[in-house]
Amino acid sequence: MDRRRVLLADDHAATLLCWRALLEPEFEIVGTVRDGEALVDAFERLKPDAIVTDVGMPRLNGIFAAERILRRHPDARVVFATVHADRVMLQRALAIGARGYVLKVRVGDDLLPALRAALQGETHVSPFPTRDINHGAA
Repeated sequence: MDRRRVLLADDHAATLLCWRALLEPEFEIVGTVRDGEALVDAFERLKPDAIVTDVGMPRLNGIFAAERILRRHPDARVVFATVHADRVMLQRALAIGARGYVLKVRVGDDLLPALRAALQGETHVSPFPTRDINHGAA
């Protein structure tokens, strides 16, 4: 059976290594990139089944990069992995068509289920803390 192909995007090499180690037993990692422009280019070139991307990256943030990809490829499967426990950012990610929003503090628990859900056309969102980290609102 062929493994599903995943492209990873984060501006920190250590994070990419962590995600690769977590995902490789089940998925084929077809590439890693460290900025949003490279993510858009790599998606067009590699045609992965799914993307796992950070929100905050140089040159083009993950939200804008994913939006660009999803505009051209509405069936693309995007999962965000981010430090931003921010409901406004979550709503923005879902509004552009993302299928997952995983808090980096929960990557070990939530990344695999989020990626599996995305590939089935479902949505998976990490539980948020009681109070938004970025806004201090309940």
